Amino acid sequence: MITPSGKAVKGIVAAGGRLLAAACALLFLQVAASPAEKAAGSAAESQRLSSPGELELRGIVAGGRLETLQWPQFSDYQTEIEEFYRSGGYALAWVRNSRPTAKARVVIKRLQAADNEGLLAQDYDSPLWKARLKELDLPGRPAAETQLLRFDLALTICAMRYTLDLRLGRINPQRFHSTFAFEPDISGPSDFLRRRVMSAEDVAAAFSALEPPFPSYRRLVHAVQRYKRMAGLDDGGQLPASKVPVRPGDRYPGVPRLTRLLRLLGDLPPRAVVGQKLYDGPLVKAVKNFQRRHGLPPDGLLGELTLRQLNTPLALRLQQLRLTLERWRWLPHRFTSPPILVNIPEFRLYAGNEPSQKVVVGMAFEHETPIFMSQLTEVVFRPPWTVPTSIQRSELVPKLEKDPAYLEKNGFEVIDGRDALVSSGTVSAAVLGQLKEGTLYLRQRPGPGNSLGLVKFLMPNSHSVYIHGAPSRRGFMGSERDLSHGCIRVEHPEALAAWVLRDRPEWTRERIRTAMSGTETVIVKLADPITVLIQYGTAAVGENGEVRFFDDIYSRDAAEAEAFDKRARTAALPAPHAADVHVDEIRSGVVTHTSAP
Repeated sequence: MITPSGKAVKGIVAAGGRLLAAACALLFLQVAASPAEKAAGSAAESQRLSSPGELELRGIVAGGRLETLQWPQFSDYQTEIEEFYRSGGYALAWVRNSRPTAKARVVIKRLQAADNEGLLAQDYDSPLWKARLKELDLPGRPAAETQLLRFDLALTICAMRYTLDLRLGRINPQRFHSTFAFEPDISGPSDFLRRRVMSAEDVAAAFSALEPPFPSYRRLVHAVQRYKRMAGLDDGGQLPASKVPVRPGDRYPGVPRLTRLLRLLGDLPPRAVVGQKLYDGPLVKAVKNFQRRHGLPPDGLLGELTLRQLNTPLALRLQQLRLTLERWRWLPHRFTSPPILVNIPEFRLYAGNEPSQKVVVGMAFEHETPIFMSQLTEVVFRPPWTVPTSIQRSELVPKLEKDPAYLEKNGFEVIDGRDALVSSGTVSAAVLGQLKEGTLYLRQRPGPGNSLGLVKFLMPNSHSVYIHGAPSRRGFMGSERDLSHGCIRVEHPEALAAWVLRDRPEWTRERIRTAMSGTETVIVKLADPITVLIQYGTAAVGENGEVRFFDDIYSRDAAEAEAFDKRARTAALPAPHAADVHVDEIRSGVVTHTSAP
């Protein structure tokens, strides 16, 4: 098994086809229980229920609602809960001798600390467990059986919710990105709880096995914990606006607040000496570091964009980190070889341990690059470009109307539906009419001026999106690089081609350059396709622990944050509105598709 690590996943957050189920990648039983775990599970005697008690437990499970829960409705987990208790003979799982077991207490502590994993502890009854434990721990007063079974069932339901959320995420990604596909290989969360958690010597390790096994994910978890602490310490003050950018050496009334904030964030060293009125010295250096971490030009000026980022509440930064973790949970956990990852808001591509590259992505609101997973199957050197009909009609036909010689000047030719050449010179009125109608097509000849550059990386998908070079470096110079019609332009296609073909010794750097500078189109098919993940994460943590944030260019954070927060509010609703994905559908590999809000 190969998992991305190091530079390959530095900046990625949270993959072709449709998501049969985000859950289909659940690997609950991928690692067999150890002999010690099996022994521990068999040694402990279950607390049996009386016949009336068993009937009561069965009745509550069949009804899918437990009133003592913070979110009473559990119809979406009903099948798994029923299986959990049936497999244990309807005995209590977390109670022995009418007292909560030591394992129950460990699991409860894990649920109460769920915020540290980027989840919401309130989803797992965090505020209620202290009182529940106290009621069952009263000396000399054994709890009634009905109280014990409700405690046991509540812990099972909350642990089930936590298990699924930790592995799959809190929200159904199909509502936003319906183009993921994983292979189903799960046995079920009920088996995981009974065979891995209940018998585990180390409960934390058992749950950790559910999480994405990527260093980038763990670094994000640590960042969540750090920003959670900082959000509690920050006074939330706002920096005053300025009609003109504040320059080094200027007086600025926001210096005290700026100093406090940058010290808290770690951009300003704790012992740096800073004045109270002038914006200068170490404070300017700290602002430059802040700007770099937030995708801004590090010019040291306190302009509108920099002040907006500085005034963003840390609670929103925490939300960005949580959403990025959420998207990581939607990804497969295993790859046969290191994948290529593109993080859209970061405008960067990662491939193995190669240095990351700048990319240009689709224009916000107009031609957004979709989020999907595919397989890179071909590398094409000196590719021609068949112009999409929409671009042909909206952009190139108007240019031809103004200048009939535009095609010849820019290396285009007219072809028919069979790719046969119709014209490569001045366009006649008749040909122009057919181009407008879409019965003839435009194709740009290969060469340095071709819009795809000199290399194209094909990855079959329903969006007709691929990775390619560019005729110039101009588009890579700015910090905001959402400039394309949806495809992904890579700054150094030669380097990416060398990495993609690294297992083909005949494809040396010299041969790659020769193919790029030749006269013919050369197609290289990959024997082993490479996974490509087009992802969307507005936060990332480097190997050095530096936390970076990026603009939500497609407003995905806003939409998904609403769903992230809304799930708890809808948990008390009657089925089927309580959840988008039902556990029985997860087990069968089928998920109900829901329309986007």
